[in-house]
Amino acid sequence: MAKHGKKYRELLKQIDTTKKYTIEEAAGLVKKASLSKFDGSVDAAVNLGVDPRHADQMVRGAVVFPHGTGKTVRILVFAEGDKAKEAEEAGADFVGGQEIVNKIKEGWLDFDKAIATPGMMRFVGQIGKILGPRGLMPNPKVGTVTMDITRAVEETKAGRVEFRVDKAGIIHAPIGRVSFDADKLAENLKALLDTLQRLKPATAKGRYVRAITLSPTMGVGVGVDVLSLDNPT
Repeated sequence: MAKHGKKYRELLKQIDTTKKYTIEEAAGLVKKASLSKFDGSVDAAVNLGVDPRHADQMVRGAVVFPHGTGKTVRILVFAEGDKAKEAEEAGADFVGGQEIVNKIKEGWLDFDKAIATPGMMRFVGQIGKILGPRGLMPNPKVGTVTMDITRAVEETKAGRVEFRVDKAGIIHAPIGRVSFDADKLAENLKALLDTLQRLKPATAKGRYVRAITLSPTMGVGVGVDVLSLDNPT
């Protein structure tokens, strides 16, 4: 088994990985927990008391973080006519229809999020097998198939993050960067948890939020005490 480096061992002297902290404490510690020389991401892993094998317990949605994610997002909008103009004015990086679809078929994927008007989905469907596995397929359930293009683009630029529970019942989402102030990381995490509470399936049994871990891109994970939450169930 590989031994951990000196920096990692020093970090473990400052952070007790067996302990659970309040959101505010964890947000401050995760900044110290980073070993990367660059401004890495801070990610939240929230273990939910759901069984994703059942359709009525599939938790999926999106959250607009009050302090963004610190990441520049390149947005592609599938739209035509007035909606294409609206997308450009809202700040979309790429706008188009069938010509963009053809470009993607040829291998172009230089964007991070895709948004479409409902009428454009007949074109987007042609590339579903390309966009779907990469998490880029527009979906009405998370607000990326919409007639309100301005709102969708502005929210995505501001730090809108989509999430979906995985097979293990865990939600993974970036909540900011290591350079963020601890209070901003804490507020972003609370926004994610508030959104998850609103999406709680009626059929979910027992404790809903079972565990939370904050982790830097490189470094030590910091556990959050779910019993310290306002809505622990």
